[in-house]
Amino acid sequence: MSHEQVFEEMSEEKIEFDNEVDQMDSRFVEICASTILAHDLPFHFFELEGMRKYSEFLNPNIPIPPRNVIEAYVSHLYTKEKPKLKQQLTTIPNRISLSFDLWESNTTETYICLTAHFVDANWKLNSKVINFRLVYPPTSGEICERMVELLNDWGIEKKIFSLTIDDSSENEILQEQLKTQLVLQNGLLCDGEFFHVNCFARVLNQIVEEALKLVSCGVHKIRESIMFVRHSKSRREKFKECFEKVGGVDSSVHLHLDISMSLSSTYMLLERALKYRCAFESFHLYDDSYDLCPSAEEWKRVEKICAFLLPFCETANMINSTTHPTSNLYFLQVWKVQCVLVDSLGDEDEDIKKMAERMMSKFEKYWDEYSVVLALGAVLDPRMKFTTLAYCYSKLDASTCERKLQQVKRKLCMLFEKHSGNSTTAGVQRTIKENQDQSSSMPLQKKLKSLSHGLFDELKVHHQQLVTKTGKSQLDVYLDESVLDFRCYAEMDVLQWWKSNNDRFPDLSILACDLLSVPIAAVASDSEFCMGSRVFNKYKDRMLPMNVEARICTRSWLYNFFSEDGEDDDDDFEEIKNEIDNDEKMEQASNDFGFEDNDDVDDD
Repeated sequence: MSHEQVFEEMSEEKIEFDNEVDQMDSRFVEICASTILAHDLPFHFFELEGMRKYSEFLNPNIPIPPRNVIEAYVSHLYTKEKPKLKQQLTTIPNRISLSFDLWESNTTETYICLTAHFVDANWKLNSKVINFRLVYPPTSGEICERMVELLNDWGIEKKIFSLTIDDSSENEILQEQLKTQLVLQNGLLCDGEFFHVNCFARVLNQIVEEALKLVSCGVHKIRESIMFVRHSKSRREKFKECFEKVGGVDSSVHLHLDISMSLSSTYMLLERALKYRCAFESFHLYDDSYDLCPSAEEWKRVEKICAFLLPFCETANMINSTTHPTSNLYFLQVWKVQCVLVDSLGDEDEDIKKMAERMMSKFEKYWDEYSVVLALGAVLDPRMKFTTLAYCYSKLDASTCERKLQQVKRKLCMLFEKHSGNSTTAGVQRTIKENQDQSSSMPLQKKLKSLSHGLFDELKVHHQQLVTKTGKSQLDVYLDESVLDFRCYAEMDVLQWWKSNNDRFPDLSILACDLLSVPIAAVASDSEFCMGSRVFNKYKDRMLPMNVEARICTRSWLYNFFSEDGEDDDDDFEEIKNEIDNDEKMEQASNDFGFEDNDDVDDD
């Protein structure tokens, strides 16, 4: 019995709670299931005592849907939504890029996470988890066999453009095996030359870890200093007095305690603490017990590393983003990372210099092997093309700039030829013939109306015919045109530009969709880039494997892993200042009623 048949059977069995569901408000079941999916809550969330009491308080007559009913509804959604996505994937004219990742449960079971990245019919970039499947044993051969089965099941085995995967010896074997299988099915362009894309998140992770090691002592002292200030009301009052008297502190920027292992959060911790440096350095004058301030040398190094981490933080945020930027933006971001590394090689701090040397060796392997794929996406941004590539390459190394540009041009021309063949001339002739056939068979009134509406279409065909006679391909015409001004088109959606110019570049626009949808990271969309491993939480461990897949895939399809979770503002100093004001009001109220003041009690 296939996996899908098991799903359907389970769904039918579970949905056959007719008597039970009839007693409930079906709309309420839908709301509960949608809430659980959208916010990644456990299936038994509404059965928790607190939620039961809350629901009974609002309306004691509405029965709480049990866990099995909600699971059945999610399975029903999965079987309902999968054919829609399958139809979408098989009918789009462009290819699909994949990202592959392995997840482990706390019970060490291994799951394949396969995500499809593609441009839909509305020219919007999509990233959808198409499978989250248990695999055993988790060997490269077994995983490859299972992935081929999954791609065949979706009907996209001949529509794959690339695979983004972590850099490891096991994954190297896996991608080679999968590439061989897909090439045998004529499923890859250029015999899979552009198939393998290495995950940049892994490289980024290694570089960031190296950087944070250099300032581990200073970061520890900064964390402890913030917690020291927060410990009691009296300390908060003293710190407020301190930074007000020191002056020059932008108190509108809030202090922040970072989330463990999160790059963006740690960067925010350092960046905001630096603005309060003068206050921390003077705080011992207001509190004799404060001895946690970083030294001048530690502050200096933290400042350097903070500036160093900025492009890495931007890249991590881009990877985490639910909007999934197109690959043209990845090229510039990765290039900025390389520029920072090159600049750090000449730093006066020997430790930073040595750190940069170690990082550069890791980065260069990634850049040398995979920069071409990202560069191709950049060329198909009408604001960049080869002009921007020339600037980027020359800034890093002018002596190798021309060689790199020629390599990218050769690869792009090869891809375009394989992608389009002789379709340009054939397409023009076919369009002209279709217009002529339609025109000859139309009644006079409709013919005049069609002529009015199709005037510009005919001119477009005529223009394309002239271009074809000159021997220029769509790629030649695109590259010959002037680059758009970044100042005027800074917020331009590059995919919408290709949509608007699809009539002019019908084949090239499809290739643009292929290249611009290549992801830079293998991590799943709901997994924030961090320095940790990807492991299930406890409530997913208790679920059956097929329920895990139904839940994760359906959430991806319907909500794109949407989360309302923002920055952790609980540690903002603005709140600390509000606490002080509130404490003063409470203190006054307590005195009015004859209560004793105990301002050194821990408020946290």
